[in-house]
This record gives sequence, structure tokens and C-alpha cells, in this order.
Amino acid sequence: MKSYEQLLNANKEWAANKLLINPRYFKSLAKVQTPEFLWIGCSDSRVPANEITGTEPGEIFVHRNIANLVVHTDVNLLSVLEYAVVHLKVKHVIVCGHYGCGGVKAAMSNGDFNQVLNMWLRVIKDVYRNNREALDAITDLDRRADKLVELNVKEQVEKLCKTSIIQNAWKDRQGPDIHGWAYGLKDGIINPIIEIKAGSYVDPLYKYDFAE
Repeated sequence: MKSYEQLLNANKEWAANKLLINPRYFKSLAKVQTPEFLWIGCSDSRVPANEITGTEPGEIFVHRNIANLVVHTDVNLLSVLEYAVVHLKVKHVIVCGHYGCGGVKAAMSNGDFNQVLNMWLRVIKDVYRNNREALDAITDLDRRADKLVELNVKEQVEKLCKTSIIQNAWKDRQGPDIHGWAYGLKDGIINPIIEIKAGSYVDPLYKYDFAE
């Protein structure tokens, strides 16, 4: 049996088990999507949003990319953000990184990962540069990488607050709150790093006129 065929068989078994527990499970799920959360996470296959939070399909709207970045020119991310905030009216946006992140470790190196990936990782390199003194003071490279994971999460949360999408929502409905978390691969525990309540201070340089 080919590996992808195993996935299809596992899917059938999963669907059958869900129907055994609740015969109307999929009919109910197909009717409406009303998640309270938007999850911006890493593409790493070891960090599945639903599993590590104990939630069911339909409860979290998910966007994933390498190292959970919020890039102001990323139309993919911004379209997900706008749909979740404006149309689904999520109450919380969560940026979740994870310790042991390969993207973060790659950004700490001087390796050439070819043009597109180099460009993507430079966002993390900028986070390092802005926190160089504190990071360089950590001699253990794994601990330094873990600290950069946390600083990167914090940076991406702050970037969300600089978007017109978030500022508009804060003005119109006083939501959503923004959270930054880091997940531990070694223990399975989520570590809260930062929380920004709706309507919090935004540097005037990034604040739009309508948000006044």
C-alpha cells in the first residue's frame, strides 16, 4: 500500500468513528462556520492547531506559514486575516510559534537557502538584529533559538496591530484581542508570551486616521 493510500484509509476510519459517536456530526459541521479564533501558526507538521488545543474542526480558523510570520505584503495572510476579522468576526487572533522551530534556526545561520526562502527568513533576521545584544548574551544556541522564537512571536503580534484590518475592527467592535504563544515540542505545553487587548496603544506612525 502506498503512503498516500494509508491517509485515505485513515480518513475513512476517522469519518466512521465520528459518525458512531454522533450520526449528525458532518451534517452539523457543514451548516455553518463560526470560529472564535484565528490561528496564525507555523507550517511545521508537529504543531497541529486543533490537536494541541483540544478543539474540534470548525472552532479555529487557521493560517500557517514558515515560522508564523506576519508580512505586510503577504496577500495570502492578509486575505485570511480580513476574512476572519471582518466576516467571521473572530474574538481572538493567536500567533503561535514553537520552540525548536527550523525556520528560526535557519534564520540564525548564514546558510544560503535560495532566493525565496532567504527572502522569507530575512524577516526573522531583522528580529534578531533588533534584539542582538540580548540574544548574543545567551551562549547556549538552543536557548538562544528559543528566545528568538518568543521575540519573533512578539514581533508578529505587534505587526498585526499595525494593520488597517485590526485597527478598523478595534474601532468598529472593540475586537479582536491579539495573543502570542509558543508551543513546546518537548512537553506539549503552550507558553503565553504576549497579549494585546483590543484598542490598545499603537505607535502613531502606524495608526490610521479612521482609528482616531
